Amino acid sequence: MSEMWIEARRRFAPHSSVRVGRLPVHGRERVKDKDDSQLRTILLVDDEPGTRILTKWFLNNFGFTVDPARTAEEALARFDPRVHDLVITDNSMPGMSGVELAHIIKMRSPATPVVMFSGNPPQDHNCLDLVLQRPTHLMLLKEGLDQILARPSLPHQPVGASAPH
Repeated sequence: MSEMWIEARRRFAPHSSVRVGRLPVHGRERVKDKDDSQLRTILLVDDEPGTRILTKWFLNNFGFTVDPARTAEEALARFDPRVHDLVITDNSMPGMSGVELAHIIKMRSPATPVVMFSGNPPQDHNCLDLVLQRPTHLMLLKEGLDQILARPSLPHQPVGASAPH
C-alpha cells in the first residue's frame, strides 16, 4: 500500500494551508456500513471554496454526511437541529461572523455542538464546543468531532469535561 500527502492551499493566501495528511492510495479501508440511526450530519460553513470542498471530502471519507454552506446567513437558513448533529464554522466570513452564527445556533438549539475551525478564531469561546486554529491537520478536526459526538447530549459541555453523575 502506498501513501500520498494531500495539501490544499488557498488561492488568494498561498501561505495558508490545510493539511490532510497521509492517505492510503491502494486498498483503502472503507468506512463501515452504518444504518441511518448512526449517520452523523454536519453543517459546514466556510466562505473559502477550497477549504469547504476539501473539508467536506475529508469528512465524507469517514462516513459523515456534510451539508456545506458558503455564508453564516445561508447556514442559518438551512440549520435544522433534527438534521444537523454538529456545526463546523469558519470565523472570518463576509457578513455575519462564525462566532455570531455560533451564538444564534446555541440560542436555537443549545445541545447542538459548534466547532470553530478558523485561521482567525474569536477571543470569546463561550458558545463554542471546540476551537481549532488553522492551519492544522484535518485528523485533529476528526478526532475532536469524534470526542464531541461520543459524549452524552448535554447543553454546551466543552470537550474534556465529564458528564455529571
